[in-house]
Amino acid sequence: MKLSEHKDLKEAITSLPVKEKDKLLLRLIAKDKVLTEHLHYKLLEDETDLNDRKEKIKADVEEQISELHKLNAKEALVKVRKMITMVNHFYKVTKDPLGEVELKVFILNAIPFDYRKSIFGYRDFMILFTTFYLKTTAVTLNKFKKLHEDHQFDLSEDFNHLLHKIYSSKFAAAAEASNLPKEIS
Repeated sequence: MKLSEHKDLKEAITSLPVKEKDKLLLRLIAKDKVLTEHLHYKLLEDETDLNDRKEKIKADVEEQISELHKLNAKEALVKVRKMITMVNHFYKVTKDPLGEVELKVFILNAIPFDYRKSIFGYRDFMILFTTFYLKTTAVTLNKFKKLHEDHQFDLSEDFNHLLHKIYSSKFAAAAEASNLPKEIS
């Protein structure tokens, strides 16, 4: 049921006493962890907390990157997806598009491409890893293009490093096929 479809309900809610509205609002917020964290960030945190959140994610990623060399492609894919999920959660909470792009470029630049091949199983997880990596890069590039030109300028060197890394690896053919640019200007 959408609130916009029920104008009577909307009017009834707005006419509730303030105390009752507050009670209902707090109950609703408590049911959504991301909304609770977003409100905490918006109401109680400042710029230094945003930087702390970014640094914490970078530290977590750097810790996990050292382990990636020991894994096979399937296990690495799981770890990388979790890293990207951390950044997606960061964006849901902070609504900071610059931080999201900055963190994803950082992660994509840090991820190694060589993994052990799994002997068991019928599926080649390196293909899945490549697909996920290139799709995440393409999505990040689209978000990069929506940033203010000053922010694009600040991140362009890191993004070009990422694209160079892709095109000088075994991912080059797949990147070419997915129309990923070789460089951004």
